[in-house]
Amino acid sequence: MTCEGCKGFFRRAMKRNARLRCPFRKGTCEITQTTRRQCQACRLRKCLESGMKKEMIMSDAAVEQRRALIRRKKREQTGMQPLGAKGLTEEQRTMIRELMDAQMKTFDTTFSHFKDFRLPEVLGSGHEIPESLQTPSVEEATKWSQIREDLCSLKVSLKLRGEDGSIWNYKPPVAASGKEIFSLLPHMADMSTYMFKGIINFAKVISYFRDLPIEDQISLLKGAAFELCQLRFNTVFNAETGTWECGRLSYCLEDPAGGFQQLLLEPVLKFHYMLKKLQLHKEEYVLMQAISLFSPGCQTVCPLWARLSLSLSPWPCWHHTAFPFLPDRPGVEQRSVVDQLQERFAIALKAYIECNRPQPGHRFLFLKIMAMLTELRSINAQHTQRLLRIHDIHPFATPLMQELFSISES
Repeated sequence: MTCEGCKGFFRRAMKRNARLRCPFRKGTCEITQTTRRQCQACRLRKCLESGMKKEMIMSDAAVEQRRALIRRKKREQTGMQPLGAKGLTEEQRTMIRELMDAQMKTFDTTFSHFKDFRLPEVLGSGHEIPESLQTPSVEEATKWSQIREDLCSLKVSLKLRGEDGSIWNYKPPVAASGKEIFSLLPHMADMSTYMFKGIINFAKVISYFRDLPIEDQISLLKGAAFELCQLRFNTVFNAETGTWECGRLSYCLEDPAGGFQQLLLEPVLKFHYMLKKLQLHKEEYVLMQAISLFSPGCQTVCPLWARLSLSLSPWPCWHHTAFPFLPDRPGVEQRSVVDQLQERFAIALKAYIECNRPQPGHRFLFLKIMAMLTELRSINAQHTQRLLRIHDIHPFATPLMQELFSISES
């Protein structure tokens, strides 16, 4: 048996592999608990005489593993949370359970209830192209030019597996002029409407949302519907194949002339790749949905995000990415109430990550998630403008889409 002090001394001496010499009695110093620090050479000699062996020294990895085991046992005995983690409060656990329950009730990842949708038609004689574009006026030609610029790199292919095992494929023409997008619009409108209905039901299940005035509920849904739609689509996105696997339906963006790098210039696709790379848990996805839903918009930085920015020194770029000045959600009256709810969901997300993600590997995960939500808000604004331009030339939006995006029937 030996004390911890001499054990540590022997381990350090063996790892240094140093040649120690006795400065006093040529290797005959008496080593006691009092004198052991006076002569390292004689102390090492006594360790060897006591039976200590170099080959029995634990590696650094084994030492760290043993220390971690000791810390874990201490936590189990005292009921403490992992070092550095505040833990989830009972209120936060209840909050996450409610969100997970709402998600399970309103989002079927097999898309088994998505039926009676319209499929894209193959372009033939041009009857699918709006009449206004076959002989466009100057104003219409200008609008069409803007749409072509928006969609120049977007070529969506679609695969449908029938219940009998048959497969139906739709691929855009190789020499595409951009007008083939019109054949896809009815189908995309049906899919969007299906997703939006699920998002509305998701919000209605959440008690915090039901407690808000009906006017605020409508305003928040109008502002966040597209964002929640993309967060849900990301859960079925296969980053290896670049495909959204929606049950029997699969959607894929075809590589443009510039190849994959050119395709990543499309903000939506880049967003999906970056978010999927984070490998989020289901709980983190639903908390992102809640933070996006309860987002009144602000001309100042969210208080929690402002406090967190103090810890961003190793990541200077995040100061400009994660905390921009966001536009307001128009029509929200109880702005302070919604802002407080958003902060509570954000704090719950941070606590969840601290409790369920090993540190320091995921030290910046919360900040990355918040930056992704900011990027999604920007994409939402761009998408809305793009949709309105297309609808202005070729009305295709369903009544629910018209309501959510405030599209006039005229």
